[in-house]
Amino acid sequence: MPLSYRYSQYFPFILLLFDLVCLNISLLMANQYYYGFLVPTSDYRFLQLLLNVIWIGVFFVSKLQEVDRSSELLVHLNKILTGLAINLSIVFALWFIFQSEDHLRKFLFITYLCFTLTVLSWRSFWHYFIRYYRAKGYNYRNVLIIGEGDLPDALGKHIEENSFLGFRLVESVKSYDLAEICQLSKDRGVNIIFCYLSSFSEDQVRDIINFAENNLIKVNFFSHFSKFKGYNLSMQRLGDIPFIRVNTMPLDNILNKFIKRSFDIAFSCLVFIVILSWLIPIIALVIKIESKGPVFFKQDRHGYNNRFFSIYKIRTMYVHNDRNVEQAKKGDSRITRIGAILRRTSADELPQFINVLKGEMSVVGPRPHAIQHNTDYQPKIDRFWQRHSVKPGITGLAQTKGFRGETAKLSDMSSRIKLDRFYIKNWSLILDLRIIILTIIAVLKGDRNAY
Repeated sequence: MPLSYRYSQYFPFILLLFDLVCLNISLLMANQYYYGFLVPTSDYRFLQLLLNVIWIGVFFVSKLQEVDRSSELLVHLNKILTGLAINLSIVFALWFIFQSEDHLRKFLFITYLCFTLTVLSWRSFWHYFIRYYRAKGYNYRNVLIIGEGDLPDALGKHIEENSFLGFRLVESVKSYDLAEICQLSKDRGVNIIFCYLSSFSEDQVRDIINFAENNLIKVNFFSHFSKFKGYNLSMQRLGDIPFIRVNTMPLDNILNKFIKRSFDIAFSCLVFIVILSWLIPIIALVIKIESKGPVFFKQDRHGYNNRFFSIYKIRTMYVHNDRNVEQAKKGDSRITRIGAILRRTSADELPQFINVLKGEMSVVGPRPHAIQHNTDYQPKIDRFWQRHSVKPGITGLAQTKGFRGETAKLSDMSSRIKLDRFYIKNWSLILDLRIIILTIIAVLKGDRNAY
């Protein structure tokens, strides 16, 4: 067994140690910023101990020590953000229960803002460092592939072309020969066996498992199901019968739902306090001066699981009696002067933060279409309704890619739906944050499709 293999047992300790270093540096930074000195008081030391203990618990419960060598950086960082969300929920729940002073809440806010930045930076560094380390020939696993076909060949090629994963292909055995497999594994120090199920019988697979378990070798199975790319397959169990579930979505997980909902509430409250509290009265006054009619209006939309809800918007058109659902076009005479500005900056969508707080929408998700548009496009676009398997959003991935406003062609709507479905299948808190940042940049730059 290679010496570098044994170093992996220290990785969880290294990850926890430097996570705690980041946390304690953040505490010192918050203390310096808020109180103006670094010397900790007795109260500070107790808080420091408490926050360290909470993070250690979250670290192991969230399995932050388990970093799959094949995982991408965004998957790794999303796992860290999940742990941070759980940690924050515990800390602020304790703060609320014990009714601590208001200044402690501000102190904790600064601490966790710094901690989020430092721990994400440290984990990003670790991700690239360990990949570089493995590409240089260290911390590798000897791999044996068993089976014949396109998939075993593709797997072997992928391993050889991506040395940073830390897999070293020692052999690819095409046919079943248990004696050869045993001898190769012992002679070449095999750590992992990848077995192509489609090539072997049940008894042969059982023999391979028995050999591997007797020799401390891990076994990974793959089959023709692996060809179904983009379907989010996951292993489930019903009684004693394992089965493969198709199209498992990240937001099917109750923890992910909790994290997304918590973020929605926190972000919406922040927007209400910092922006809407003063901006909405100004907008309302200008609208009333320019044209007669209400400041706000609401329309029915399809929401989560196709349930109807009323979406809130700021009125951007003159009041009219046209009941037909017609998308706004460039130079549309129905749009007021202030309405054009509101549409260009997407400020007319701001009341939808009320929908978010009511639980009808999310900050990020597929944009809700007018009901008539759904009725018109659904028969023409495959898997159109899949976009309603999550809550609709104030902004979405499609909008950051330029697919907002009028959909003059079927291809425009089709592209929008494709991006919505990609978002649903690949949701992460990191992706939500990225979409929000891109949306803010688009608003500041101005969007040519916003009219």
